[in-house]
This record gives sequence, C-alpha cells and structure tokens, in this order.
Amino acid sequence: MDARAIIAKLRRRDVPDAAELAWFAQGLADGSVSDAQAGAFAMAVCMGGLGPEGRAALTVAKRDSGDVLLWDLPGPVVDKHSTGGVGDCVSLVLAPALAECGVYVPMISGRGLGHTGGTLDKMEAIPGVTTQVGQERLAQIVRDTGAAIVGATAQIAPADKRLYAIRDVTATVESLDLITASILSKKLAASPDALVLDVKLGSGAFMKTLEEARTLAQALTETANAAGCRTSAVISDMNQPLARALGNALEVDEVMQALTCGEETPLSQLSAELGGVVLADAGIAEDAQQGADRLSAIIADGRAAERFGRMLAAVGGPVRFVENWARFLPEAHVIQEVTARETGHVSAIDGEALGLTVVALGGGRQVESDLVDPSVGLSSVVRLGERVEKGAPLAVIHAAREDAARRAEQSVRAAITLSPDPVEAPELIHEVIRA
Repeated sequence: MDARAIIAKLRRRDVPDAAELAWFAQGLADGSVSDAQAGAFAMAVCMGGLGPEGRAALTVAKRDSGDVLLWDLPGPVVDKHSTGGVGDCVSLVLAPALAECGVYVPMISGRGLGHTGGTLDKMEAIPGVTTQVGQERLAQIVRDTGAAIVGATAQIAPADKRLYAIRDVTATVESLDLITASILSKKLAASPDALVLDVKLGSGAFMKTLEEARTLAQALTETANAAGCRTSAVISDMNQPLARALGNALEVDEVMQALTCGEETPLSQLSAELGGVVLADAGIAEDAQQGADRLSAIIADGRAAERFGRMLAAVGGPVRFVENWARFLPEAHVIQEVTARETGHVSAIDGEALGLTVVALGGGRQVESDLVDPSVGLSSVVRLGERVEKGAPLAVIHAAREDAARRAEQSVRAAITLSPDPVEAPELIHEVIRA
C-alpha cells in the first residue's frame, strides 16, 4: 500500500477500506508515514469525512497500532470517559464506587490542556501518587484494589498520539471523525466490557449546545458499539462547574467531601448516574436506576472512600489519606474572597473563563510541557440560581502571589453574572443515549 494513494482516495471523497486505514495507522505508529502525509490525511478527513463505517475502522486501526490490554479477572471490566469540563472530578469518585460493586476499573486518563482540568493532575496533587505504571503493575493494582487511575504508556494507541500532535498544528482538531477515533482508540485499548461516556454541554464544555453534544454522543456510541464495546452516553450540563472548586488539590478536597460527608451533591449525583448506566450495560444491575441507587448508597456510607484509600495507597499515596486528607493536600500562599458588589441571583457562569483563570494562576497548561501548581485555583464558587447578598463571596481565589490573585479577581467578576430576578438552574442530566 502507499500513503499517497490513500490520501488521494480521501481527496476524491472515497473512504479507504479497513485494511488501508490499518496500514496507515501502523505507518503513523512506526514512522513510515511522514508528518506531511499525516497532515494531508487529517485535512482530507476533516474536509470530506469518513462516515460511520470508516470512522469505526479508523478507531480500531489506531487502537490496534499498539498494545491492547487483556484481562483475566473474575468480573466485568468497565470504564468511563468525559469530553471535558471544569470542576469535573467524577473519575475520582466513580472508580472506587464502581469497584465496590464487583466490577474492575482500569481507568487510563489524561492531563489538563486548555481550560479543562486533567484527572492525572488531580491524582498527582496527592503527595506520593504516581500515575505512570507499567502494564504488569497496572494489572496487579486492578486485581488487588478493583480500580486504578493511571496514564497511558507510549505503547497505547501510538498512532493516535502522533496524529493528535499533527492535528493541533494543522487546524484539523474539530473533525467529528478524528475526535471520535482519538477518544475511543485509547479507551478501547484498555479492552472494557462496557463504557459510559460523559458528554458535556454548556459554557464550560467544548460542545456549547445540545445539538453539538448530541451529535458527538451519537458518533461516539455508534462507533464504540461497532468496535465491539457496549457503550452508552450521558449528556450532562456544564453551564457551571460541576463541583464548587476548580484546581487540582481543591478538587481533590471536593472529592473527599463527596466521599465522606454523606450528603448528595452534583458531583456524587452525576457519578452515580454515570455508574448506573455502565453497571446496567455490564449486566451487574437490572437497569440504570438500580445501579445508580446502589452507587449512591456506596458513596454515602463511606464504602467508596475506603476503596479510594486502598486505590491511592497502591499508587504511592499516603496510607491514611482518607482519615485526614486536609493534612496532605498543598495549600496556596494567598487566599482571598471575591465578593459581590450588589445583591442578585446568579444568572450565568462562564465556565470556560473560570477554567482559563485557573490556568493563568498556574493550575493548568497552555502547552503540554507546562508545569502545574496543584495548590492554586478557585473554591466556594456560587451556583446558578443562587441568591447572593452584596458583600458575600462569589468565589475564593487560591494563588501563589498577590498580583496573580488580583488578576484572577477581575476574571472571576467578569465570568459571573448577577441578575435582579430569580433564575432556574439547569438540569444536571440532559439526555441518555443507550447502547
């Protein structure tokens, strides 16, 4: 086969067959396809599309360009993926809660880039935690504790890693086919029996409208199911941060409160809803509601917290973290409130702007090589529909320096809108797209 012939076929708006896409993906992985050819391929896909069959074939081809994990476990393997938002620390709640139900959760996660936070960065805000482990060690952790949250090795979907970097510099990121294949090739390399996708919509998400989110959710579920993994999607609201905090250590604190306080929060509610769907798809629950109810009880009574502690210890975290997490989490040098200048109801929150504020504080990345300060961010962020009195806090800034806190204050004020009339908060779950 020849890369030029495959690119020419795409240019004519003909879809390459599965064998051609597999050859091209292997060429991306081993370097026999050049950067110029990879860029031309991405542009041709972006302009002409692949259609459902081609999208599934590219996903499988990129998955098979590297290692595909195999499991020998006494229960189903399940996983979850989020399309990205702010204050979204569901994975840290959901993974141990699912493990308490007798399923196994090898969650291969990523780092923050742009305005969205990264699950690995949140894990690594906990002293001692390492998220880079080899496959043998990962298998042992999953067998012993039921769950692990780790980073992908270089051998997981290497074709996608190469093409992703090229898409970033060739203005081909916003292709439904390439987005779908990128997300799923890495997730399917972990060989889950069932997968649930949390597709976000709203001001803090990449997809701003329900129509955009639905299109992506349908493409993802159709492709994953065609590739042999039972997959459903939940479209959830990201018009405000999911948790009241943004920033790595601050979000871990939110996780621990959700796991130990016994009260339902949007974070615990969404975790249970997502988990209920994947438990039903894995055959562990009769339906999604039964699964969600079971998970809500596990989160509320402390069983998920105990499992989280075991999971942390297995990757180097403090043995008694759950009992006294505040002692271990790093704290920022400057902590100050942003107070309301008038009384009103919170009518709009620009989640993307808040996420970028955290990045500017040092809590996220603008490029992949940026270092992250785990202590900085925002806490006690107001909720949509909430009435705020003049002088009451809109949020609390955690910063490394006073000048950074002053700049963040301006950004927070611009991102939160108060109105005189009451406003109804949006529903947390917009739609569920079942396998």
